[in-house]
Amino acid sequence: MEHVLVIPRSLFDSLGSFQGFQPDAERYLSAILANGANFFMERPAAEADPTHKQLIPYSIFRFEGRYLSYTRGGSSGEKRLVAKRSIGIGGHINPVDQDQDQMGEVMYFNSIEREITEELQLGGAHTQRVIGLINDDSSEVGSVHLGVVHIFELGSGDVRSNEDAIQDLQFVTLDELLAQKDSLESWSQICVNHLAGL
Repeated sequence: MEHVLVIPRSLFDSLGSFQGFQPDAERYLSAILANGANFFMERPAAEADPTHKQLIPYSIFRFEGRYLSYTRGGSSGEKRLVAKRSIGIGGHINPVDQDQDQMGEVMYFNSIEREITEELQLGGAHTQRVIGLINDDSSEVGSVHLGVVHIFELGSGDVRSNEDAIQDLQFVTLDELLAQKDSLESWSQICVNHLAGL
């Protein structure tokens, strides 16, 4: 049984719940990753429980001003998003990400590296930074997840898929993403709107 990291919805509300994109990531993350603020829950229970939010790092990859996009294949772990296009690689935080049973930032960043290694092969060096959070309570999927958006600046365009759930990898411009926005999953739509406003 998979266990995933969650926070109580009440903590999110106390920090200031929002719909869409929130650029003040540091204030939220420091509270969410604090000792005692989060815990692991069985995934089937978490997926059906909007009184908790599953914390999902959502990584966007950029090379020479173009953004990596892909289609979610049928083997995706989140069946409600299959066949949607996406610009984010996201995944749950699991107990395996803990470092000597330590919760917090080390576990959080371990989960990002694990997820990317599982899903992609990156051919060059990269840097990353957190640019904000995503919340979308308008959908069944979004009501039980909270996304933390990372931008990866890639040193190479050599990126390949490591699993069947990630298909048709392409680097596209922001204008191209805006033109195809209706085909994107909701979190990617929210991110594209934010990126267009920068």
